[in-house]
Parts: sequence; C-alpha cells; structure tokens
Amino acid sequence: MDQNQLQATGKNYANPKTCFFHVLFKAAALAFYILSALFINSFVIIFVITVLLAALDFWVVKNVSGRILVGLRWWNEVDEQGESVWKFECLDHESLARMNKKDSWLFWWTLYITAVAWIFLGIFSLIRFQADFLLAIGVCLSLSIANIVGFTKCRKDAKKQIQAFAQQTIASRVSSTIQSAFSVV
Repeated sequence: MDQNQLQATGKNYANPKTCFFHVLFKAAALAFYILSALFINSFVIIFVITVLLAALDFWVVKNVSGRILVGLRWWNEVDEQGESVWKFECLDHESLARMNKKDSWLFWWTLYITAVAWIFLGIFSLIRFQADFLLAIGVCLSLSIANIVGFTKCRKDAKKQIQAFAQQTIASRVSSTIQSAFSVV
C-alpha cells in the first residue's frame, strides 16, 4: 500500500505534526499542574503557567487542529442587538468523508479526556481543601468545555448541511428525471 492508501484507510495519522501539537499543550498543562506541586511553592506561578498552557491549547484546537483534523471551525460573535451568535464552518461533504479516521478519533477523544482529567483534579483539590487551585482548574476546564461545546455544535451543523445537500441533490435528480421523461413523450 502506498502512503495515500494508508492515510485513506486510517492506519496512519494523516497529519502527525498537527496531532502532536493537538496533544502537546493538553498534556503540558495537565503535567505542569500535577508536577508543579512537587517543585514550586508559589500558587501564582502555577496558576499563570497552567492557564497559559491551557490557553495555548484552546487556541491550537480551535484555530488549527479543529480545521485540519476534523475539518471544522467555530467562533462566537455578538450581533448588533447584543445577542451571542454561534458561527460554524466545515469542509464540503466530500472532503469531510475523506477525513482520516485516526486523526478524527484522536481529536475527539483527547478533547473529552482532557475535560474529564480537569474534573478529577478539581475533585481532588476539593478533597484536599485547596480552594485556590480550583480557580486554575476552573479556567482550564472552562476552556476545554468551550471547545467541546463549540466543536459539538459545529459537527451537528455540518451534519445538517450534509443532509440538506443530499436532499437537494436527490430532489434535483428526481426533478430532472421527471422532466426528461416528459420531454421524451
């Protein structure tokens, strides 16, 4: 099998560098937060670096790996009336169908696992009565959940667009078939 066939079947990652950076900042934020308690006594340093790493992860996922690994992009705008409006972009249905399954799997699972890890760390901080660390965990969890909500809504919107396109295609084919049937007569 050549490289293109392997990527199409999902046996290799189609975008290994993007996958690496998709995981890197998540792992860095979690690892720094967990290991910093052993080496650093300053809550401020732990908070700032952990939140910075989580913010880098949020940006990479939202603006880079979401587009490349799953073909989705989202953002939120405030319209003239002051209402929050979600905006979604996705690749066309043919490009979405060709997305690498392994890349997609890595994207979605790491998105969810990171949020679960922050929840466990939050519970652990509550048990140890470290309320100040809950602030750092809350910010990191909020960023993770924002990406989960954004990409989940975007995926649902993409499915609606694909269904609408399929219905439109079927309707136009039926219409052209009927027209050609009557034009023959």
